Amino acid sequence: MTRYALFETALGWAGLAWNQAGLVVVRLPEADEARARIALLRREPDATPAEPPPGMAAVISAIQDLLAGGRPDLSGAPLDLARTSDFNARVYEVASAIPPGETLTYGEIATRLGDRLLARDVGQALGQNPWPIVVPCHRVTAAGGKLGGFSAPGGQSTKLKLLTIEGAAAAKVAIAQPGLFG
Repeated sequence: MTRYALFETALGWAGLAWNQAGLVVVRLPEADEARARIALLRREPDATPAEPPPGMAAVISAIQDLLAGGRPDLSGAPLDLARTSDFNARVYEVASAIPPGETLTYGEIATRLGDRLLARDVGQALGQNPWPIVVPCHRVTAAGGKLGGFSAPGGQSTKLKLLTIEGAAAAKVAIAQPGLFG
């Protein structure tokens, strides 16, 4: 059975869903609680609201801390990998080890997986990431100081906001690039 909880952050209302194996989905903040609920239930329509158990409450607290400018370690959050391919799970493992304020490129993750030519596949895996922030896909950038894609609502603007909150050097480079958002 999948349960979910919505919670307020410095950027709006976020949510997560879990089952006995771990996190099933994490939703980035929305403007209000109703939108957060709709977004979460779109991904997990059979989830029911519940009080989060201690492990999930700790994940919620860490997400709130991160979005308020803290540097919590979310790498140990339990993930339900049952619907995840082996390749994607390997990508998520590498991405999860990137500390707040730091980044890796798609190519660097591909190299760590054994083949630099897998960079495009790494990007596709991150685009399917059901646990943004917990698996910090926003910390993965393109080569040459470019932000790269971000499939979450708000796209690159959201990615840039998250990197800026964390004080990542990649955010400073992206902001300095002319015409990025103009």
